[in-house]
Amino acid sequence: MDDEFAKLIRRINPPRVVIDNDSCADATIIKVDSVKKHGTLLHVVQILTDMNLVITKGYISSDAGWFMDVFNVVDSNGNKIINQDIISDIQMKLENTDDSIPSVEGMVGMVPFQEYTCIELTGSDRPGLLSEVCAVLTDLRCNVVSAELWTHKARAAAVVHITDDSTGCAIGDAKRLESIKELLCTVLKSNNDTKTAKLVLSPPGVAHVERRIHQMFADHDCEMIKGSEGGAIQAESSHPLVMVSDCTEKHYTVITVRSKDRPKLLFDTICTLTDMKYVVFHGGIHSGKGEAYQEYYVRSVDGAPVRSEAERQRIMQCLEAAIERRSSKGLELELCADDRIGLLSSITRILRENSLCVKRAEISTKGGKARDIFYVADSTGNQVDPRIVDSIRQQIGEDSLHVKWDSDSLAKQPQENSIGVILGNLFRTQTFSSFLIRSYS
Repeated sequence: MDDEFAKLIRRINPPRVVIDNDSCADATIIKVDSVKKHGTLLHVVQILTDMNLVITKGYISSDAGWFMDVFNVVDSNGNKIINQDIISDIQMKLENTDDSIPSVEGMVGMVPFQEYTCIELTGSDRPGLLSEVCAVLTDLRCNVVSAELWTHKARAAAVVHITDDSTGCAIGDAKRLESIKELLCTVLKSNNDTKTAKLVLSPPGVAHVERRIHQMFADHDCEMIKGSEGGAIQAESSHPLVMVSDCTEKHYTVITVRSKDRPKLLFDTICTLTDMKYVVFHGGIHSGKGEAYQEYYVRSVDGAPVRSEAERQRIMQCLEAAIERRSSKGLELELCADDRIGLLSSITRILRENSLCVKRAEISTKGGKARDIFYVADSTGNQVDPRIVDSIRQQIGEDSLHVKWDSDSLAKQPQENSIGVILGNLFRTQTFSSFLIRSYS
């Protein structure tokens, strides 16, 4: 009865959105007022993030059953939102009734996927893991439509969207799905990761990749980091600084985050707090000159502030991990080529054979074209040798693979034995995917 009454109140008081381009010279101001519901803040931030808008400043207030937000936003180029079609789209999406907000207790996400099967996997990271997964999928005649892979603190997680090669649609055969699951589980558990390796095959439905990956990492990559007496993680200057303190007179827990600024930073922190079942009652966000500052006044969903030091430590660990996961590690390689079955398997095999580890990947296909971004590192922990990169480009195609060098990589001198490594790798002609299938069958 209470739930139905809450829905009635939300229908009577739908979200009100005001988009202002006059009050601020360098940003578009978006104001959102609505009835308060757990997950509303994440819903708003997720919409703005998915539209590639950058939130430079924000004020949050959600006391007394009402939610009020003010965000200063710019586009990906740092400009105000002038296009009227985009403004109308923002308004329409934010003003949709918040009954559409997915329950944070169940399946999260908003994007429908009726055309493909979604595979979620998580386990211990190791060199060549993505290559092995792609090899198995190729031999099982599965086409990878899109995928995201993240690694953090020796853990790996991925969301992979696949179709049946013969039909181009989602895979509906239960026996075939079970075979895919069995083989991929064998790959994940091949380094004795039998307790924490997980794989889920999701039927057509709804999902949001960014949220799924955050939830998949929970409890695995948040290693214990000792904090100081003030509840702050003692981190290196390049790492985020998270503090958790008490506001006893108002019965809030105060969380402050200082870190290097980057796209989707606000989404990552709000997503983590929401999934940990904390409600943000008040908050302020500011970013500028490459740095970001966030402050939140929170309570748990049962209305209580943080109760113990262990809970305080866990908040700090999870927020730090959420911020660090998306940080690009390694040399950026971008592949633009005609899509075909086995393309991803071939590319990842070449990277593996040249002793490069994929630390993060974004895979997408559209209109028969593949656009894949890989962040790679040398398996020995050193910077990637330019000569090895040149060899890889020759194997894949210099026009297809583009390299985004940074100043540190360009300054590095090639190792004397790099030619030997390349030649040795070029003679590895055994088809690894066939070996995997024969070994795991």
